[in-house]
Amino acid sequence: MYSSKTRRKVVPATANGGDSADKLDQLLLSSVICNGEDIGPFVRKAFASGKPETLSHHLRQFYRSKESEIEEVCKAHYQDFILAVDDLRSLLSDVDLLKSALSDSNSKLQSVAGPLLTSLDSYVEAQNESKNVDLALKSIVFCVKLMELCSRANFHLSNNNFYMALKCTDSIESEFLHKTPSSTLKRMLEKKIPAVRSHIERKVNKEFGDWLVEIRVVSRNLGQLAIGQASSARQREEDLRMKQRQAEEQTRLSLRDCVYALHEEDDEDGLNGVESDSNGGTGLLGFDLTPLYRAYHIHQTLGLEDRFKQYYFENRKLQLTSDFQVSSMTPFLESHQTFFAQIAGFFIVEDRILRTGGSLISKIEVENLWEAAVSKMCSVLEDQFSRMQTANHLLLIKDYVSLLGVTLRRYGYPVDALLDVLSKHRDKYHELLLSDCRKQISEALAADKFEQMLMKKEYEYSMNVLSFQIQTSDIVPAFPYVAPFSSTVPDCCRIVRSFIEDSVSFMSYGGQLDFYDVVKKYLDRLLGEVLDEALLKLITTSVHGVSQAMQVAANMAVLERACDFFSRHAAQLSGIPLRMAERSRRQFPLNKARDAAEDMLSGLLKTKVDGFMTLIENVNWMADEPLQNGNEYVNEVIIYLETLVSTAQQILPAPVLRRVLQDVLSHISEMIVGALYGDSVKRFNINAIMGVDVDVRLLESFADNFTDGESNQLKTALAASRQLMNLLLSNHPENFLNAVIRERSYNTLDYRKVVTISEKLRDPSDRLFGTFGSRGAKANPKKKSLDALIKRLKEVS
Repeated sequence: MYSSKTRRKVVPATANGGDSADKLDQLLLSSVICNGEDIGPFVRKAFASGKPETLSHHLRQFYRSKESEIEEVCKAHYQDFILAVDDLRSLLSDVDLLKSALSDSNSKLQSVAGPLLTSLDSYVEAQNESKNVDLALKSIVFCVKLMELCSRANFHLSNNNFYMALKCTDSIESEFLHKTPSSTLKRMLEKKIPAVRSHIERKVNKEFGDWLVEIRVVSRNLGQLAIGQASSARQREEDLRMKQRQAEEQTRLSLRDCVYALHEEDDEDGLNGVESDSNGGTGLLGFDLTPLYRAYHIHQTLGLEDRFKQYYFENRKLQLTSDFQVSSMTPFLESHQTFFAQIAGFFIVEDRILRTGGSLISKIEVENLWEAAVSKMCSVLEDQFSRMQTANHLLLIKDYVSLLGVTLRRYGYPVDALLDVLSKHRDKYHELLLSDCRKQISEALAADKFEQMLMKKEYEYSMNVLSFQIQTSDIVPAFPYVAPFSSTVPDCCRIVRSFIEDSVSFMSYGGQLDFYDVVKKYLDRLLGEVLDEALLKLITTSVHGVSQAMQVAANMAVLERACDFFSRHAAQLSGIPLRMAERSRRQFPLNKARDAAEDMLSGLLKTKVDGFMTLIENVNWMADEPLQNGNEYVNEVIIYLETLVSTAQQILPAPVLRRVLQDVLSHISEMIVGALYGDSVKRFNINAIMGVDVDVRLLESFADNFTDGESNQLKTALAASRQLMNLLLSNHPENFLNAVIRERSYNTLDYRKVVTISEKLRDPSDRLFGTFGSRGAKANPKKKSLDALIKRLKEVS
């Protein structure tokens, strides 16, 4: 064959004189035709200009110019054709010779191979029949084995032994399905094997779904049981600490004859009620993980392990999310135990699955679930705590949350975030607790009748006195017993003790080991702000008589002893040594109320004394001779004070009574000095002063009779009147001008008052017309000294 020639693009030569338009159009048309391009534009142009003849003329000229080229090309092709025909004719003769040779050879072969082919056909037919028989026998044996395996698979399915059924199905698929000779049987197997697997998957998923429903109830019960066991362990620990505190108290009181023993109980038995065998069963609550592990194993066998893991994780995550829902119809105080127990049980189950379930769930997934749970519980606690306005409600929820933390920390879950939330609301809890105590204290004080408390039985004494260690003697009194305090004291003590116990209960198990300082801070606030202010208000608004004021003062003395007990009690409950509490003890926190009570009692007594002191107006200031038994006013005052002391000594401690009497005696002394200094007394003589001196001695004798060993301190309350009497009766009054003597003997006197009082003193010789009978007598040297003293003091002033 001849190779085809490439088509050439012909560019027509430009004739000389191509500047005419016809020549140019002819050249352009020739170029377009030679290059195989579209001549449509020329045709449209020709018809548009109305000269199609010109186009026809140009086409005819182009045709004539190409005739010679066409002729040359045809001649060249004709010569090649002639040569090809000659070659074909020579080849045809050779083919005829080959054909005749092949025909002869075929005739010879047919004659020789005919009998052989007949024998071969018979052999092949017999061999095929033998192979068919062998194949049929093998197929029968194969089918028998297949039917036996199918029967076994059906048996396992009927007995819900899904794993063995799957193994049989896998064996059928891998060993028999592709080798099955029967197409019908093969189609049946191809249809049934997926159906069996799907049936097993549905059955297992149904069992797993039932387990998911059941495990929620089991988790709640499991959480309640675990938290209950933590609560029991905590109670045993508290009982042990109580015994230890009692033993320490007995030791502190040197009760050596008391025999005691501390027993620790093993808490492991309680834990065994929750823990069980590694396969996941707990007989106490029916906590069975078998359906879960069975479903997981079946899905592993089906090759769906990852899908089941994801399915399990998503379902458990949805369950946990559902557990987070807090019902708005039920108060959180009533539902918080169920809420936290459900979450605790959930993570106890997950901990078991993590440890015994192989790779069903990873540690990271459990940690992620726990982080979500902690975040949600913290937000719920924050929200609920912000709404609560009762301290007891906060304490109940805090106790349960702390038990939840103890329970889950045992399984390795971090609970610091939960404890931080509890610590964050510590101040709010104590503020609410202070508010509750303020109401209780106000009610207790409002009910006070200012009467001594009567106790008829020993248990009343133990409950109201010994339990707060406010007894003044270790000897149990005879009954009925009249206490020196009113019923307000044990009522307030119970409120404060309850506050301490509630405060310690809130601070305990909250992640902070040393919380005594916090408890002590709020205890000081309760005593210093709440109780002290309430008592102060009671004193200023409700105390109207001496007996009431005396009772309140007695109550304050007992509360002072009770405050020592409160400090020790807080230290014991907080678990710190008593010696540390003793070191950190500060001043009496109820000092404002104590001072107010004593001031009120002193004020009322002063008012009473003022009534008797008005009798000082009846004193004869120009007496002819001194009185030997004192003036009327001082006798009345002493009778009243002796009566008062005999009553007060039954309920008031000696230091309190001494302070009150000291204040009253000081007031009496000031009134005596004031009477001499005041305008009501114009003149007095030495006999009157000697009578007042007897009055002061009577008061000093009363102070000496006060048998608490502190009479000297009471006598100092009379220092002003005593020093004034000593000065006026002194033979050398000018010693007052000596700074050393004045500081030692007259340090309470005001020199201005001394001047005024000294000017009122008249000598007996100065009475009316006295100068006529004493013209020849000597001047009184004492009078001269006193006049000189007055003159010097005036110069100093």
